[in-house]
Amino acid sequence: MTEGCAVASVLGMLEERETAARVRVEGLQEEVARLVVVLEAAELELDRRVIAREELVEALAVSAAETTAVTEAEAEQETMPSTVPVPGSTVPSWRDGLPVTVLAPDYQRILGVVEERRSAGMGPLKAKEIAVGLGLGTTPAKVEGVRSKARRLAERGWLLQETSGMFSAGRRPVAVPDAGPSA
Repeated sequence: MTEGCAVASVLGMLEERETAARVRVEGLQEEVARLVVVLEAAELELDRRVIAREELVEALAVSAAETTAVTEAEAEQETMPSTVPVPGSTVPSWRDGLPVTVLAPDYQRILGVVEERRSAGMGPLKAKEIAVGLGLGTTPAKVEGVRSKARRLAERGWLLQETSGMFSAGRRPVAVPDAGPSA
């Protein structure tokens, strides 16, 4: 009977090991099922992120193309000289063939007053006289504003400024910085 007992104990030991293996397999199967759910969720998240990145790249490409088109159009407009002055715009240096219409309206009016004076055969004007001719009166603020604009016109060659500070009609070419050699 010892032999039968030994076989029974070996058989019992094998059954225990089989049961433990079965429990382990079932536990791993449950773990795999849980991991499959986690994997599916991770794959969905990855797909959403890939789609989001692709959409962003596409939107940026479209935006960049539109920006490039707008920038190119603006560059074309910038290369074309503007014939319509904007109040407060800079005064370009005078050169042959440049029309008075490139100047802002205030500057055009100052030139008009000085030109009128010259065509009437009269001499240079003080800033105060130009202000009166423009209908601005003789308040110091208005006179100084006119003086500042007349000086700017003189600096750019549109008017002549006398040593006395008076202004007269006339044009003179002015060296433009960084313009290179003029032909």
